[in-house]
Amino acid sequence: MDWLKKLPVVGPWVTRLTATHAWRSYERLDRVKWTRLAAAMTFTSFVALFPLLALAGAITAATLSKEQQDRIQDKIAEQIPGISDQLNIEGLVANAGTVGVIAGLLLLFTGIGWIDATRGCLRAVWELPDEEENPLLHRAKDGGILIGLGGALLVTIAISTIASALVGWIIRQLGMDSGGVGGVLLYVAAFAVAVLADFLVLLYVLGLLPGAEPPRRRLVVAALIGAVGFELLKALLSGYMQGVAAKSMYGAFGVPVALLLWINFTCKLVLFCAAWTATGDKEEERAVTDGSGDAPDPAAASGG
Repeated sequence: MDWLKKLPVVGPWVTRLTATHAWRSYERLDRVKWTRLAAAMTFTSFVALFPLLALAGAITAATLSKEQQDRIQDKIAEQIPGISDQLNIEGLVANAGTVGVIAGLLLLFTGIGWIDATRGCLRAVWELPDEEENPLLHRAKDGGILIGLGGALLVTIAISTIASALVGWIIRQLGMDSGGVGGVLLYVAAFAVAVLADFLVLLYVLGLLPGAEPPRRRLVVAALIGAVGFELLKALLSGYMQGVAAKSMYGAFGVPVALLLWINFTCKLVLFCAAWTATGDKEEERAVTDGSGDAPDPAAASGG
């Protein structure tokens, strides 16, 4: 990058770019081999996704009416694009009890593994060593974190569902055109509510899982970046996954491959947010590099 800084026109812009917090966060990601970390998170997320969907489907089938089931299926299609058509709601209704028990056990097993893998990847971004503690206690703690995260996800899905339903109800009651200015403003409001819900989940993940204590300001900014990025990513990829992947030449492989791609981008977004929280100010990093000791590295100072 140094040679780019010397170019007459591009140089000043490159210099400014490399001085930003975003660029220094990327340099941290590159240093810790973030593509490998994202691959590990993608695999564990993909494995844990299906028991989660099966359990949610079984609970939905056993407790909700047909209209409510259809509404939940549509919501799943929004949150995880391309997977809704693969769900057999009628089959879940007929075998809800058995499917629920099996899916719950599998979710507990795969979910704890996902928590452990995600924590390890986030700690790697912070450049912290692996935690050393009793394996049983470690698994129990991961189970508690999984339950807490599950509760946070349920709250966010409920908030997003209520916001979407409220927007549709207001448009119908007022007889507004969904493509008009008023309809667009309402959908923007629903988008903002969805961002708020994602923001709360990312605060939980980025603040708790790494076992570090990021500064509050960097944590809030990183969670906000991740929340907006997740909603934009979901909007950009949903059309592809629903319209192109399902009809591609790969046939049955189109949706799983596209789903893996979506999960991978989401994991990379989470890793970037973690790098944002772990990367200190220029003065702090300069002090650590110079060995002055005036400002300790954020990862070393807040590890464990």
